[in-house]
Amino acid sequence: MPNWENTGKALTFARAPYTMWVRDSQGDNMAGINYQTARFEASYGTVAQLPASTTPEVAVAGRSNVGKSSLLNKLFGRKGLVKVSATPGKTANINFFEVDGIRFVDLPGYGFAKVSQKEKQRWADLISGYFAQERSFNLVIALVDIRHDAQRLDHEMVGFLQESELPFVVALTKADKLGRSKQAQQAATIARQLGISRDQLIVTSSETGLGIDELRRRIAEACL
Repeated sequence: MPNWENTGKALTFARAPYTMWVRDSQGDNMAGINYQTARFEASYGTVAQLPASTTPEVAVAGRSNVGKSSLLNKLFGRKGLVKVSATPGKTANINFFEVDGIRFVDLPGYGFAKVSQKEKQRWADLISGYFAQERSFNLVIALVDIRHDAQRLDHEMVGFLQESELPFVVALTKADKLGRSKQAQQAATIARQLGISRDQLIVTSSETGLGIDELRRRIAEACL
């Protein structure tokens, strides 16, 4: 299991078996997901508070300051639904959002140093505890900043998802900060570093909307 608290002490972990829920779309998967219905559901500070998994779930994970909140707002088409802060590490709980019968699970950012060790451990316990539950892991979206090579925690997250055989895609964020040729170069480099196929990686931007339609398509394939 990834060392979420970034202290050099590994976490013990065992992922529970999971049941895959799909949304009842009455046989018409082409109808898609109505993101205009996106709403905040609840925020949970401990694993014991998490509700039972009764609908398809899409979990979103990434390092602090990777642009997770901004990407979710773009995905939802709701500018301020997910709170965005200039200070990394502000997603301190597990936040649930509901979109057309599908739950989106916003996990705390990991790897941020400027919080207490006790708080880091709480975040680590939240992430580990979520994945240890028996839930409907329809898709995990692992976010990686396209401007940099894959970091240790990125490797650990993707490695964990591969070992656990969980369905996932890697969304490269902040692509608007690079030109097109550099985007392609970095995408190929990061895919190689993480040991995944290029098809498992989506180049995205919360500023321009690049890759959002493709991300929505992957979510629909996993949940409908």
